[in-house]
Amino acid sequence: MSTRTFRVTVRGVFDGLGAEQRAELLARASEHDVLHAAFTPEGHLSYDLAARPAFTFRFQDSGEAEEDILEATERAEAAAEAWLTERGYGYKNLRSKAEDLSQAPLGKRQRRAIAHGA
Repeated sequence: MSTRTFRVTVRGVFDGLGAEQRAELLARASEHDVLHAAFTPEGHLSYDLAARPAFTFRFQDSGEAEEDILEATERAEAAAEAWLTERGYGYKNLRSKAEDLSQAPLGKRQRRAIAHGA
């Protein structure tokens, strides 16, 4: 059985941030810019608090079976909640979306490479 790679996106909205928390997030905004977003095992947080209070965590996980994506999603949600809670950031509307890359449709270049035997 081969290893499957999962990408899990956990989205939410900051809620009830105090002035100090907001200032801290704004000061660290360059570290969490969406232009630097990546799927990582530890999770990458991105937000643009100046535009809106929404955030996105991106996690990469793996498993052996298709069903393992459910556990990967639970781990991602728990990690996002822990990160926010440890720092005292309130949040709401947490939702997740997971993708099994082994099931993702091939892009045009990938289809062309397969067709040409590359």
